[in-house]
Amino acid sequence: MMTTQTPSKLFSGLSAFPLTPTDAAGHLQADVLCRFLENIQAAGANSIGLLGSTGGYAYLTRETRQRAVRVAVECVGAKIPIIVGVGALRTDEAEMLARDAKAARADGLLLAPMSYAPLTDEEVFQHFAAVATAGELPLCIYNNPSTTKFTFSDDLIARLARLPNVAAVKMPLPANGNFAGEMERLRAMTPDGLAIGYSGDWGAADALLAGCDAWYSVVAGLLPAPALALTRAAQAGNRPEVLRINEAFQPLWDLFRAFGSFRVMYVMVDVLGLARIEPPRPILALPRETYGRVEAALQSLKS
Repeated sequence: MMTTQTPSKLFSGLSAFPLTPTDAAGHLQADVLCRFLENIQAAGANSIGLLGSTGGYAYLTRETRQRAVRVAVECVGAKIPIIVGVGALRTDEAEMLARDAKAARADGLLLAPMSYAPLTDEEVFQHFAAVATAGELPLCIYNNPSTTKFTFSDDLIARLARLPNVAAVKMPLPANGNFAGEMERLRAMTPDGLAIGYSGDWGAADALLAGCDAWYSVVAGLLPAPALALTRAAQAGNRPEVLRINEAFQPLWDLFRAFGSFRVMYVMVDVLGLARIEPPRPILALPRETYGRVEAALQSLKS
């Protein structure tokens, strides 16, 4: 049974993005995924961001992605909303993935404009319009230029926000650090109720304190409890507590920036003793000498 939430509520608070554990052949390790998801749900996160960038969606077949959504819904679907990434190179494939997610009883969709040839604004608009219509679920615009190499203009976000089913936008950290100014500008251009959230874990404290609707969190995929504590402190306006928790996270943020959060998360799984999984090739596991730094970073969250 699907959770029932308004679109703005769906894309709010802490959204935790887990890895998608697969074997060397790309087959889903369903039991490991279920453990990740149960940990997130038990901690009290607001939603799960399944098959996002942290979930390695771009490296998975349609069949693996379908199974991941089915497993997630069976495991925790009645207890926590599930937002599914449906990005694909071709529009017709993304439409199929959106229909798959709806058929599996997901709650919402997350769409990034994947491409090989650089896309124009009109191509992205038409792509989103088609997928939003096909999926028939609340959809979040995924503005992730570090991976897609496409940056949404304010005007394009405003245009997309008027499409049926488009309910949220997931933004990268602003280069100038002015979260409040960016949100004020976007809210003035978009319909009431568009949820504005941020990814980039090392900027989450500032984004939350500035009043964003959601933190789309990598680290919460494995460490939901401290991520939720940071989120709740910010929502309560407790700046000293936010800064204290964020300082404890700082060694991990440094590793995320140095090596990429995707790679570091695989080391964390090993260090935490949760599973033995490796990133999908061609992504390589980090060298063993990084493990000590990850262990120290995790220890700082316990002190």
